[in-house]
Amino acid sequence: MTQDTAHRQDDQTIQFPDTWAERDPDRIAYLMAGSGQQVTYRELVDSARRTARLLRDLGLAHGDQVALLCENVVGMLEAAWACQRSGLRYTAISTRLNATEAAYIATDSDAKVLLVSTGTAEVGAEVLAKTGITHAFCVDGEAPGFPSLADATRDLPSTRLADEAEGVDMLYSSGTTGAPKGVEADLPLAPLGTPPGVASLLASRWGFDSGTRYLSPAPLYHAAPLRFTMTVHRFGGTAVIMEKFDATRALELIEQHRITHTQMVPTMFVRMLKLPEEVRSAANVSTLSAVVHAAAPCPPEVKRAMIDWFGPVIEEYYSSTENNLFTAITSAEALERPGSVGRALSGTPHVLDDAGDPLPPGQSGTIWSEGGLDFRYHNDPERTREAHNDRGWTTVGDIGYLDEDGYLYLSDRRADLVLSGGVNIYPQEAENVMVLHPLVEDVAVFGVPDPELGEVVKAVVQPAAGVTPGPELEAELMAFCAERLSTYKCPRSIDFRSSLPRHATGKLYKRLLRDEYAANSPS
Repeated sequence: MTQDTAHRQDDQTIQFPDTWAERDPDRIAYLMAGSGQQVTYRELVDSARRTARLLRDLGLAHGDQVALLCENVVGMLEAAWACQRSGLRYTAISTRLNATEAAYIATDSDAKVLLVSTGTAEVGAEVLAKTGITHAFCVDGEAPGFPSLADATRDLPSTRLADEAEGVDMLYSSGTTGAPKGVEADLPLAPLGTPPGVASLLASRWGFDSGTRYLSPAPLYHAAPLRFTMTVHRFGGTAVIMEKFDATRALELIEQHRITHTQMVPTMFVRMLKLPEEVRSAANVSTLSAVVHAAAPCPPEVKRAMIDWFGPVIEEYYSSTENNLFTAITSAEALERPGSVGRALSGTPHVLDDAGDPLPPGQSGTIWSEGGLDFRYHNDPERTREAHNDRGWTTVGDIGYLDEDGYLYLSDRRADLVLSGGVNIYPQEAENVMVLHPLVEDVAVFGVPDPELGEVVKAVVQPAAGVTPGPELEAELMAFCAERLSTYKCPRSIDFRSSLPRHATGKLYKRLLRDEYAANSPS
């Protein structure tokens, strides 16, 4: 074993950024791909410590909640680390939500402080008006109603708090009805540096260590990008943060910064594969040791093409914000078992029918996890109860099957869930809006296949009696929806029918519509 290898193995035991700020203060913790701005470990830790002291001075105690409505900007990660080191809970809110949607999450999470970026301040101001949150700051400057966090903390000491303890994120995952749910994990207030499970997993499975150079191409408000990037900091690696994904730019960054690890969604693969051949062939991706993907099903042909291009470094996992089950699959395994999301590394999967009885290999049912991480939904004991069975197993409602060797395959995710470009879209939200339109009798919203995004949102509408369907009605309904929901949640197109497939009890057989459109979709 070489001295360098031994040192890197020892680095795997390091579990907090403070160690690196003391050992190598000028080491780059992260840099922004667009501006090139760099943040050292000393700067990251000093800022996080000062912000932690501000939060404590504002009265936040262990277990209290902070909401972050931030784009990928300098200051967002420092704010997250401030919460993590203070024994707080923190919720990263999607910047794609409108003010009503963001305010719901801020209120439901019991947030006492709202942190925004300059680009989200306008929505943030509406959130403040709707929630009554009184403490608010901007992490990357100042904006109307949001004093600069840097100015507010400038004169505070960067010494450690006396009551430091590990905090925990509380991110939101919507259910099949579309109402957001806060996934609330236990908060044991472990000593600073106690590693979360994801840190050990990333080290043992994919080789994260102090030499990691990690490309983060997705919004940090998503669970995986935030958790992966913060894990990089626990090991002393360097993260390159893309403000917005661009396929060509991602390839340039991989070569420029000699990226070793990245985490993507299949849509990013599709966009890279569609680049001109001369761009693809010129890209140097030889430094990559693990390209991890999740969040949406990856078409086997897309994965095969990526393995042919990047080599056997394409790694997939299946999990959820609830993190009650974690499976993974290598490139070699994926080529042998196309469509599988792998075998379990955390939790034991069981596939049960609607009566709760186990199903044989190859037969689809609800996926349950035994022995994985437990969870509860914040302020929602009923949904928490529904996610647990009498054996103590948990489910997030996904549908799939196991093969004879214990490899998991997904048949559907949360039944009605639309996965578009790695983003979860819950059609009930659009249905709840569109059915209120006076010209609509009934509506079904669901996902239809799309060659680039995986799925896009589709609506089928039964017009009210006497209403003539056509392009004008379609445009009116789409505008009506866009005025009330974030545009990405609204249908991209609308078809009209004289009736929808509902049972006499009122249950909508949406699966029949999905299957019909899938059958008619170009292969």
